[in-house]
Parts: sequence; C-alpha cells; structure tokens
Amino acid sequence: MHTSKFTRALIQIVLVLFLSVRLIQSVSAETPEEKGLAIAVEADKRDQGFADYTAKMLMILRNKQGQESKREIRSKTLEVVGDGDKSLSIFDTPRDVKGTAFLTFTHKVGDDEQWLFLPALKRVKRINSRNKSGSFMGSEFSYEDIASQEIEKYSYKYLKDEKVAGHNCFVSERYPVDKKNSGYSRQVVWLDKDQYRVWQVKYFDRKNSHLKTLTVKGYQQYAGKHWRADEMQMVNHQSGKSTILKFNDYKFKTGLKESDFNKNSLKRAR
Repeated sequence: MHTSKFTRALIQIVLVLFLSVRLIQSVSAETPEEKGLAIAVEADKRDQGFADYTAKMLMILRNKQGQESKREIRSKTLEVVGDGDKSLSIFDTPRDVKGTAFLTFTHKVGDDEQWLFLPALKRVKRINSRNKSGSFMGSEFSYEDIASQEIEKYSYKYLKDEKVAGHNCFVSERYPVDKKNSGYSRQVVWLDKDQYRVWQVKYFDRKNSHLKTLTVKGYQQYAGKHWRADEMQMVNHQSGKSTILKFNDYKFKTGLKESDFNKNSLKRAR
C-alpha cells in the first residue's frame, strides 16, 4: 500500500519536472520574430479602450540653420474597433495655413485613406498611397509617420534589451508589409518594459541608410490607463532639419462619433 503511494508520488514528481523542462524549452525556443511580434501586440493591447480623445499641438519647424516657424493645430482621434483609428487635424495658425484640415482613416489591412483640405484652393485633395513617404505640411514627419501604427502593417524582430532615456527597453525592428509604397526599409523601436511606451524610433530609408530619429519625452497617464507624450522630436539626419511636436490639453472620451470624421465635412472643419 505504502509502496503504491510512493510510486504515485514519484510519478507525479517526474511529470512535474518533465513539464517544467518542456515549458522552459518552449520559452527559450521563442524566435526573435515571435518575441518582436509579442511585444508589439502587448503594446497595442495596453492602449485599447480609449474610445476617443482630443488634444492641442504646437508644431515647431526648424531648418538646417536653426531658423524656426511655428504652427498651432487641434487634433481629434477616434478608436475604431476591429480596424485602424480615425484622426482629424485642423491648423489654426499661422494665417497662411489656417483652416487646413487633414483626415486619416487607418486600416489594419490595405492602404490607409488620407485627405487634405487646402483652403486657398477650396478643395479636398486625396493623398495617394504612393505618396505616403512625402512630407506632412513641410515637417519632418511623413504622411506614413502620422497614421496610427497598426500591428498588421509590419513584421517584427526582437533585437536586444537596452536602456534609453533612463528606461529599460525592448529593442525591436519592424519592417513595413507595404514595401513598395513605404518610405522605409526598416525601423528600430525602443519600448520600455514597464508600460510598453515608445521612447525612440530610428528610421532607415529604402537604401537602408539612417534617415531620421524620433525621440519621445514627457509621458503622462490619462484616464488611469492611457499614456500620451508631451513632446516628440523628429530629426532628419540627411537634411539637417527637425520638427518638434508639443502636446497639451488632452481630453479622453469626449463623445466623438464616426460622423465627426467625414471627408465631405473637411471644408467645414473648425
């Protein structure tokens, strides 16, 4: 009787040891591609449920000589369940761009849709997907950069762990699925291990030369969950130009609806 209990206990111990070894093996067998994707999925998951938000933004354009020009912008963003976000940006100053409005429908699969209303021409211009590497309103941010970065737009590869801006980060590469129309061959992204926030992105052009670096600063938490940055700086290493975006007055769950993001109402955007 006692021998039977001892045998069963021994078998249980062996099974536990076997399963533990298999679990360790399965974890260690995770490929860099699988880990890179898992990091991106977790980052996306943590920001789900924001519904909508509005913010004010100051855009500072700086040329190679250090001369600056500034633009004030209001932005609205709507979370779309099952697809990419919708966003609307409206320029308030200076006078020569006042009333300019930019609308983006981001999609998980397929081309994003983007429209630009130019008040001087009194017409809405659709941004062709082949032009998404073009400059957004003269800044160092491209149309591609300012669209929401849906997981499905890239393939991923984890590279290493590294500290940046005092934060322990995952460092991963992501490669655009739409290689034909993207302005980049790859991007290297630093996300902190605590909250999965982006602190730095290095962009490489189609020739795989380092084109730009995005640096993010001053994250604050809103609605007890969602992290948003106070400042983003994009430096173009090839042109010597840079653009700083400073954000303030974030407001979440303001009641925005699909009808607030209609290309036909761009001309009336206020």
